[in-house]
Amino acid sequence: MENNPIPVVTVQTSPYDDQRPGTSGLRKKTSVFESKRNYLQNFTQSVLSSIDLRDRQGCTMVLGSDGRYFSRTAIETIVQMAAANGIGRLVIGQHGILSTPAVSCIIRKVKAIGGIILTASHNPGGPGGDFGVKFNVANGGPAPESVTEKIYQISKTIEEFAICPDLRVDLSRLGRQDFDLENKFKPFRVEIVDTVEVYLNMLRSIFDFSAIKGLLTGPNQLKIRIDAMHGVMGPYVRRILCDELGAPANSAVNCVPLEDFGGQHPDPNLTYATSLLEAMKGGEYGFGAAFDGDGDRNLILGRNGFFVNPSDSIAVIAANISCIPYFQKTGIRGFARSMPTSTALDRVGEAMKIPVYETPTGWKFFGNLMDAGKCSLCGEESFGTGSDHIREKDGLWAVLAWLSIIAARKQSVEDILKDHWARFGRNYYCRFDYEEVDPRVSFYLMRDLEALITERSFANQQFAVGNHNYTVEKTENFEYTDPVDGIVTRNQGLRLTFTDGSRIIFRLSGTGSMGSIIRFYVESYERDPSRNNKEPQVVLGPLIAIALKLSHVHERTGRRGPTVIT
Repeated sequence: MENNPIPVVTVQTSPYDDQRPGTSGLRKKTSVFESKRNYLQNFTQSVLSSIDLRDRQGCTMVLGSDGRYFSRTAIETIVQMAAANGIGRLVIGQHGILSTPAVSCIIRKVKAIGGIILTASHNPGGPGGDFGVKFNVANGGPAPESVTEKIYQISKTIEEFAICPDLRVDLSRLGRQDFDLENKFKPFRVEIVDTVEVYLNMLRSIFDFSAIKGLLTGPNQLKIRIDAMHGVMGPYVRRILCDELGAPANSAVNCVPLEDFGGQHPDPNLTYATSLLEAMKGGEYGFGAAFDGDGDRNLILGRNGFFVNPSDSIAVIAANISCIPYFQKTGIRGFARSMPTSTALDRVGEAMKIPVYETPTGWKFFGNLMDAGKCSLCGEESFGTGSDHIREKDGLWAVLAWLSIIAARKQSVEDILKDHWARFGRNYYCRFDYEEVDPRVSFYLMRDLEALITERSFANQQFAVGNHNYTVEKTENFEYTDPVDGIVTRNQGLRLTFTDGSRIIFRLSGTGSMGSIIRFYVESYERDPSRNNKEPQVVLGPLIAIALKLSHVHERTGRRGPTVIT
């Protein structure tokens, strides 16, 4: 502990009007955090001030980052401000590294009041990339809207922040570091913890590690290829899949966390995980996976690059949930999916007589259901899968779930999915992303589109594309009444449902740092097993054409096509 008490300083500041947290915290270009005076300090103070003073004094918080550029600078500032604002204990991952699932796990384990995660998730890093600050609450999940709105209101009127500018923490040294502060009765404690250990112990209690190890070792081992995309998951992949479960060391690639993710886009999809896809196409590996920057999203591939759509992934896990020991102990309370996610999960729930909840996009909605004991397994089409073991989506959990299913069924990824389609039918599904669109363009596009589809004359509208005919059954701007607390969440996406069950959905995403992201989703169900092996874009072509015609997205954005197709 320091010999002389460290002074607590109050610094005058001016507010910014653009610090409203999105779906996953505040995300901006890194240059905004670096160049705008007190930008990080203002938002951090707003987060800390959103916690009631009586609850804040002496409490425990968790702090971690995905290792992207500016994280170390931000961690030092946040530590100094947490101390000055009365936080009693700060638990930080060694070198500042913690995955988002690990932060959620540790918050719940140590009964912290919340945690701050420095990440922009799947967005690029580096000086020219993105940076983000996300606040998770005491259940380990993302802050609900009531909390993020409070943070935003504070940020608009903030006049000062408290900081201990002389406080320095050694992030490399495991263990406790105590600091004596001026006018504080108790020392401020920082606890540097192993990045992986607490999370690993949790996974041991969920999965049958011996069964997975048997799959990955021995003469008939399943050869796997795991790409950490130079994000936070490198240490977790090496420690858990290689050291603990016996996968050869060369199974894991890009496992050194880099500030700029090696110049790559750490987004686990077919557009950005191309090196993994090419490796899988060679046929040497039977299972492949990739993770995003902070480790909460996952991509699953089978031999020869066979792609598992995230909506199918959650449905397959649900249908084979008995392969995971955790659920044998806890039972299955319910399933949940975000509204844009395909209805494949609904068909599994119906067959198993388990309720399925449809929520807006955002993991916080799942967390509310889980806290109320209504949901055990959930997922989103945006490569997020998880369960009630924590309150975040969890990429490595999804990988271990798949490996558990493969070990139990002794089938390939492709055969498991084709068996699933034969039993439940196939939900053909596709998503188009238009990134960094002028916010005014996206606003008017969505406004005009809503006006069009909600006109009375639009009801029962028919569309003919080639040999296909579609009749509109229902149109809506999706709103959600939470079955737990009755809170209504409106304007969550424009949805067209056709009489054959096909859907087209339009929504604006809240995960970008610059401009808007316009997304549209198309889905069509096929029950006939003989028609379940076609290319999704071919099957969905008529619906895509309808979506483009209704939205005029190319004409209005000046784009020739989407940034990403999933």
